[in-house]
Amino acid sequence: MSAELISILVLVVVFVIATTRSINMGALAFAAAFGVGELVANLNADEIFAGFPGDLFVVLVGVTYLFAIARANGTTDWLVHASIRLVRGRVALIPWVMFVITGALTAIGAVSPAAVAIVAPIALSFAARYGISPLLMGAMVVHGAQGGGFSPISIYGSIVNGIVEREDLPGNEITLFLASLFANLVIAGVVFVLFGGLKLWAQGAVPLDGPSKDASKGASDKGDLPEGGSGPQPTGTGAGAGTGTNTAVATRPDAPTTPDTTRLTPARIATLTSLVALVVAVLAFDLDAGLTAITLAVVLSTAWPEDSRNAVGQIAWSTVLLICGVLTYVGVLDEMGTITWAGEGVGGIGVPLLAAVLLCYIGAIVSAFASSVGIMGALIPLAVPFLAQGEIGAIGMVCALAVSATVVDVSPFSTNGALVLAAAPDVDRERFFRQLMVYGGIVVAVVPAVAWLVMVVPNWG
Repeated sequence: MSAELISILVLVVVFVIATTRSINMGALAFAAAFGVGELVANLNADEIFAGFPGDLFVVLVGVTYLFAIARANGTTDWLVHASIRLVRGRVALIPWVMFVITGALTAIGAVSPAAVAIVAPIALSFAARYGISPLLMGAMVVHGAQGGGFSPISIYGSIVNGIVEREDLPGNEITLFLASLFANLVIAGVVFVLFGGLKLWAQGAVPLDGPSKDASKGASDKGDLPEGGSGPQPTGTGAGAGTGTNTAVATRPDAPTTPDTTRLTPARIATLTSLVALVVAVLAFDLDAGLTAITLAVVLSTAWPEDSRNAVGQIAWSTVLLICGVLTYVGVLDEMGTITWAGEGVGGIGVPLLAAVLLCYIGAIVSAFASSVGIMGALIPLAVPFLAQGEIGAIGMVCALAVSATVVDVSPFSTNGALVLAAAPDVDRERFFRQLMVYGGIVVAVVPAVAWLVMVVPNWG
């Protein structure tokens, strides 16, 4: 068996173990890089570490550090609360508000599971209160997060654009962002129509702080309360008339004190300013996103140390380990010639368009059960020699791979899908699990082919 084939099989084993044993794929990838590099490719430690993505490490740490501070001081809660009130009680607009909120959070640098973890409990609680399908609301949250996930300063965007630059491929950051945004927007629109969104328009406007539409069904107080203390909370027992979040908490002596999410404090104003400054610094002045984010986070930590005390612990270290491990292993593959060998094998199929759609389906299927970022980090470099032949546009292929590998995150086996499943109150979880699984299967079956048809066949880039 050739060394190249061994390294590919080891990569498959890494994905299988990470999926079935709940072990961080990055840690497995580091171990694989050491084993394959030393025993198969005869590489020394310096050659193995040459593939470590130091620039992406700084981006991941810096952006998630800043976002952890925003979450700790209540800035993200304020954004959610303010956005909800913009719809003035129009139930049909609430799913779209959730889509926009999660999209905005990931677009400015939140890790997708972090954005879903923040918004999903609030969104699913609104779904329970106002008779909105939990599948509709959960899908809107996940697709919103993925829609904003490839902005030039986002985690996904930084990773994919970094890989494209490292592999010397033609790239277009804005095209990648818009491709993902448009794909998820279209999917969200279809889901909205199919799962009761049009019926919500007939409900008109209801007071967001008032009783729920389904109060007579006996929804419990616990089920109606969004996690984290944000969003509308009913007073009394059941769904009695309420007068807002703070009043609801005050009238229940056994309830824990929660921060006021409706007020802009100096710390929140400074955090919002920092988030805007990060966008301007990266887009207008072409400054490094990671270093800029760390600098802004340090300034906020110095000014408000009590809000930032635990922020370092909230950095997405598991994601950092995942990305750095997978890309280090990809660096070993590159060093030993596996990428060129595999790319030539894919190109050897003889039908470039067939090879392209197969790569999209591989990305979607693996990502539905494992890490979206991890599979993108592996597939894009593996496609480099295939793209170098010039018969398939690199920009379109990268966009199709990115979309195929991320829209499937609504699967209950993925982190985002699991968060949605866990956040839904007052539902039959087994039934909801089956709904998410069926919906995820449909997405896996349909979206890669559509992405290939729209983005690859026209030969973008």
